Amino acid sequence: MVVAESNASDLMRTELLELLRTRSFARRAVTLSSGKTSNFYIDCKQVTLDARGHVLIGKLLFEALRAVESSDGVRFDGVGGLTLGADPLASAVSLTSSLEGHPLPAFIVRKEPKAHGTEVYLEGMGNIPSGGRLAVVEDVVTTGRSAMVAVERVRSAGYRAELVLALVDRLDGGREVIEAAGLKLVTLFDRRDFMGDDGGLEG
Repeated sequence: MVVAESNASDLMRTELLELLRTRSFARRAVTLSSGKTSNFYIDCKQVTLDARGHVLIGKLLFEALRAVESSDGVRFDGVGGLTLGADPLASAVSLTSSLEGHPLPAFIVRKEPKAHGTEVYLEGMGNIPSGGRLAVVEDVVTTGRSAMVAVERVRSAGYRAELVLALVDRLDGGREVIEAAGLKLVTLFDRRDFMGDDGGLEG
């Protein structure tokens, strides 16, 4: 049974990588949100918002989260990240967690506080216990800035952020930033899955 599940996960990972390669990856000169230039770009929204991509992402990121729970002897109380890139990821993981009998609420971190009513940065926290342990999700890790904005807002609200789950690590220093903040970073893929050992950053 374990072998069968492992084989299924490997097939899903291969399928997801192919979707990202064909729909999200482009080899062209771009300026990233960090201000750095690169000769490749990964627009994960083309896959995170795709029906099949949503299924694959939910399953694989949920498995990654469960593996951390098992290895570290912890239980996460929620999953979310900085809108809008993280929103479909959190939704996919939350849906999968319910189907797997291990329900995990999703939450959203706003870029600006709500302009009326509660005037908060975080949405969906009524489903999560006060001080709960949270996993932050991200589509692409570059400098780690987006993930750390979410982490800081979560921590400022009194929750524990201990894990960042991401689809792709560009290998551009984000891991070091995230780990320096006391978090574990788990990614499904990195730059080498798209470009081998080729570079990618030009400035």
